[in-house]
Amino acid sequence: MAENVEVIIMLIPLSMTLMIASVAIYLWVNTTEEIVKVAAAITALLCLFVSLFFVPWPIKLLILIVPFIIEKLQRVASR
Repeated sequence: MAENVEVIIMLIPLSMTLMIASVAIYLWVNTTEEIVKVAAAITALLCLFVSLFFVPWPIKLLILIVPFIIEKLQRVASR
């Protein structure tokens, strides 16, 4: 029961930052005004860093390891 509560507590901020970042990216893509583009990009980056704070540690570890695996696979494929 306690684990379910912890998961819900993590999912609420994650979903909120995902929605805010989605709106910011939508504005960034569909607007022509520079100030809106800059503000939307900053908002999306801020949401990225905030969401990394709420993500469980196995996902953080996966985010850290995946680029190294991709680079190693690209080296092997280029040989």
